[in-house]
Amino acid sequence: MTEQDPGKAPYTGHVEPGGAAATRTVPGVTITKVSVGPMDNDCYVLECAATGEQLLIDAANDAERLLPLVPRLTTIVTTHQHADHWQALAAVAAATGARTLAHTLDAGPLPVKPDLLLEDGDSVTFGQHELAVRNIRGHTPGSVSLLLRPETGDPHLFTGDCLFPGGPGNTQQDAKRFIRLMDDLEERIFAVLPDGTWVYPGHGDDTTLGAERPHLAEWRARGW
Repeated sequence: MTEQDPGKAPYTGHVEPGGAAATRTVPGVTITKVSVGPMDNDCYVLECAATGEQLLIDAANDAERLLPLVPRLTTIVTTHQHADHWQALAAVAAATGARTLAHTLDAGPLPVKPDLLLEDGDSVTFGQHELAVRNIRGHTPGSVSLLLRPETGDPHLFTGDCLFPGGPGNTQQDAKRFIRLMDDLEERIFAVLPDGTWVYPGHGDDTTLGAERPHLAEWRARGW
């Protein structure tokens, strides 16, 4: 069950492009989701309830919309190298002084050299919380998913473009990349996390691992 701020509509995981942000509260952390840019990119602001420190996942676009949401921003994580996920990175980093993080293999194309390079198994801290880093290869070599385990309840997983409702991310019909992506999703995500894990993708609506798990074999068979 998700706590909800009084006076706000229940969190559903759906936000409209250019529309209002949606906020939910889980034990110890507030999560705010907003859609920006022409490709309906989802950006996520995580705030530690104890300290107020904030972490932003993907400064994708529309810096002028993001900045009012991040008055206490200390960290920006870019999930992968594709340009639609970092159009506002330079502006938000400059305005806030936040440190920037990305996986070693995807750092090259970014407009801001990361302050910290990530590898699979690393952790990223904000306030009294941390996100576990999972390198999910295939969509790009250095794509990362970020796992939050709140004080109580099910985990929360921010997947970038690796996993969406209805299937894995785009691998441009490259069979080897598709197999790598499916292998990593099954081995590093589905095999180790429970069905109640809430999934926050890089575009569109949220889902859960339980909703997607029954379709893994179907995805493999169709090849995308």
